[in-house]
Amino acid sequence: MAEIQQKFGLPKRYEGSEPSVWVEYIQLALDYKPLNLGQGFPDYPPPKYVTDALLEVAKGTKHHQYTRDFGHPRLVEALAKLYSKLIGRDIDSRREVMTTLGAYEALYATITGHVDQGDEVIIIEPFFDCYEPMVRYAGGVPRFIALKPKNTEAKFLSSGDFVLDKAELEGLFNTKTKAIILNTPNNPLGKVFTLEELTFIADLCKKHNVLCISDEVYEWMVYKPNEHIRIVTLPGMWERTITIGSAGKTFSVTGWKLGWAYGPANLMYNLLMVHQNSVYTGCTPIQEATARAFEKELERLGSDESYFVSISKELEPKRAFVAKFLQEAGFKPIIPEGGYFMMADWTPLESLVDLNAETDKYKDYRFTKWMTKNIGLQGIPPSVFYSEEHKSLGENFVRYCFIKEDKNLQAAADILNKWKSEKKQ
Repeated sequence: MAEIQQKFGLPKRYEGSEPSVWVEYIQLALDYKPLNLGQGFPDYPPPKYVTDALLEVAKGTKHHQYTRDFGHPRLVEALAKLYSKLIGRDIDSRREVMTTLGAYEALYATITGHVDQGDEVIIIEPFFDCYEPMVRYAGGVPRFIALKPKNTEAKFLSSGDFVLDKAELEGLFNTKTKAIILNTPNNPLGKVFTLEELTFIADLCKKHNVLCISDEVYEWMVYKPNEHIRIVTLPGMWERTITIGSAGKTFSVTGWKLGWAYGPANLMYNLLMVHQNSVYTGCTPIQEATARAFEKELERLGSDESYFVSISKELEPKRAFVAKFLQEAGFKPIIPEGGYFMMADWTPLESLVDLNAETDKYKDYRFTKWMTKNIGLQGIPPSVFYSEEHKSLGENFVRYCFIKEDKNLQAAADILNKWKSEKKQ
């Protein structure tokens, strides 16, 4: 047995890998059955026209076999038409768009397809937790820079208060730098990068001939007066940007696991080769239904009837309600400019929590596990979104998701209110 274990352990490039926070916390939710505000998915139905499209496809006979390997023709046409309008240039649907099994695969194909042994990749923290292992598996060297608040003494913080140190960022760029990963709106912070910030990043990419991997899966969830700016639209950035999107986030159907990437054909070629020799092709009926949904949205793009417009309006009162009840419970929430997550500082409540009941290294893990098991409310520990050297920046926070039914958000408020009331007695 020892010989078998030795020979068939993880390959060196995967050494150190462990089950992700999602594996652990999904099991925690199954075991303790808390009200789950941890995972990022809606707990109410998607738009009816989206599910109707899938129903129609399922009933038909045309779309149950393999489709084109790099993307279902009807879908890549719709994506090319949409993003051509949004970025102001014609996109070739056959060579400059690829569909993937979720944005996860789009990230994997982009990173694996472009990062070589020893290449450095700049990762902005907090970051979605798959970025770092994907860079390492490709043989790359991640270089981290954290968004930090401008004023830690402010009573109320917005995600916009978290900024990059320009000198520190500039100092990370060198001849070994292959790429920078940008996530706007950011998960978990909800920061929407401004034109000034994006221009600074773009200028460094051009100066040092660096690829920008722009993860924009929350592109339609931006709260006024903030505006989502696609870095690919800035001068000289089309040539060096791959942009990633998600049907799961766009249409509130995370279980469909459909994503895409678009960019110039020479950069996309690398992704096509990775996709061709791993996944090869995606789910035909899901892609056909998504294409029909996009075609409907293209007809009303920019109007109040568009789901791309209404989803933010739908989420704004939920964001306000969650911020209010978290504050009333004693948390210090950070108001997100985009996305559907809210980070909140839990440390004002530390005296009410038995952190010693859990054995995890980081305090946010202990806090979220204790809350799940004893109070019945689950969040996600944000230290998972930071590198080892910067995990302390996330330890004082918890991430909650607010794309939930109003009754469940009210239930969360009631749980916290009851807990605080009992502690006062």
